[in-house]
Amino acid sequence: MFNKLPKNARIIEVGPRDGLQNEKVILNCAQKEKFIDMLSEAGLKTIEVTSFVREDKIPQMADAVELYSLIKSKDYFDSVHLPTLVPNLKGMEIAVKSGVSEIAIFTSTSNTFNQKNINATIEESIERFRPVVKMAKENGIKVRGYISTVFGCPYEGETSTETLMYLLKTLKEMGCYEISLGDTIGVANPLQVKTILESVFKEYSSDEIAMHFHDTRGLALANILASLEMGATNFDSSAAGLGGCPYAKGATGNVATEDVVYMLESMGVSTGVDMKKLSEASEYILSCLNKKTVSKYLTAYLASGK
Repeated sequence: MFNKLPKNARIIEVGPRDGLQNEKVILNCAQKEKFIDMLSEAGLKTIEVTSFVREDKIPQMADAVELYSLIKSKDYFDSVHLPTLVPNLKGMEIAVKSGVSEIAIFTSTSNTFNQKNINATIEESIERFRPVVKMAKENGIKVRGYISTVFGCPYEGETSTETLMYLLKTLKEMGCYEISLGDTIGVANPLQVKTILESVFKEYSSDEIAMHFHDTRGLALANILASLEMGATNFDSSAAGLGGCPYAKGATGNVATEDVVYMLESMGVSTGVDMKKLSEASEYILSCLNKKTVSKYLTAYLASGK
């Protein structure tokens, strides 16, 4: 192992969207704004800001328009990727009016998961996003893709690599510059990661792929190491490990950005992230949520008295 480590890795911070939308506490817009500001100050160059979804479905994201209008005025707006999740054409129309620079769309390798999550089959989800991507292209907006349940589904169990490859091809042809492969319920293991990425990297470069691991069963960092060995350099993570895992009750969700950055930096893989400022951002948002972190690094950092 560790014969092919890259010099640099890119962290995609998903805490403000994927993290907060699963938290029970609903924060106000000013708190989210400060959190995003602090993440930017920590050196993160891709921060998923919010999602343009129905308020009754995800009340944590009800202030998406207001929040994005605040973010647009920031000095870092032109130098940081600030994607927003868009579920459908209506959400895209709102995103365009809000002046977003980048969106994210999503589907799954599991028909059952898609039906439960967005009330659509795999094919229906693809057709739903075609006009969304078309509108994005017409407005000069970049598109990032998510594929969920790549390593396993809570309803169907093991999912198909063939379906994954079909979705990758479809999303790339539609116009996604990068596609994130999601371990939605945290069941992946390093050998499975190696096997899947062997297929993926025969067709796509590391620049086109990101990895999105949940730490539900404690293997997220091991899976990131396996991904690094295979050539992956883009990793989704959430500050302080924000976000639950709605399909595995009582389990943790997103891998913590602190743990990922610490591991990479200590191995000589540069992320460009300032650990102290990142930890301060996480400490701030945890105080807003009145909760403790699942991050091992951040727990040690806070216990040390800084």
